[in-house]
Amino acid sequence: MEQLQSQPTQPSFARWWRQVMFVPFLHSKWITPDARQRLTAKVTEAEIGHRGEVFLVIENHLPISNAYHQSCYERAVELFSLCRVWDTEENTGVLVYVNVCEHDLEIIADRGISVHVSPTVWQAMCDKAIAGIKGKQIEASLAELLDEIGQLLRQYYYLEHDPAGNELSDTVMFIK
Repeated sequence: MEQLQSQPTQPSFARWWRQVMFVPFLHSKWITPDARQRLTAKVTEAEIGHRGEVFLVIENHLPISNAYHQSCYERAVELFSLCRVWDTEENTGVLVYVNVCEHDLEIIADRGISVHVSPTVWQAMCDKAIAGIKGKQIEASLAELLDEIGQLLRQYYYLEHDPAGNELSDTVMFIK
């Protein structure tokens, strides 16, 4: 698993307080069933032509019980494990984690793809998507990010026809 963050997370009362005070109705209006369906279609499209797996998680806020000690990066790593994104045949799983409350996006890539893609490339992709999200182009930025991840996976794990099929669900995981 590729790790972009090297420093341990410092406990943060401010982070915890942001999670407690977060009002999903005010910030998550864009996460409609139709938007989730379109993003799920984008995940499916991003997985065509290679042996990799792409998994998108959108979470309103960090779990309150963990928010004091846990950053978005650490939550993404936790979900990478819980959702078994690491458990693909060739270790080519990529998790995209979006935290609405923290306005954060993390990409966690398994060791198979991380051999080929440097942390600076993943970070540049995150930064570009975050800029679009801040510009209120949330769905479009995520769709473009998914396309870019699909292109990367096709570059290193091209496969015209995947007889093994889909190892992970393409459905966007939305954690309220």
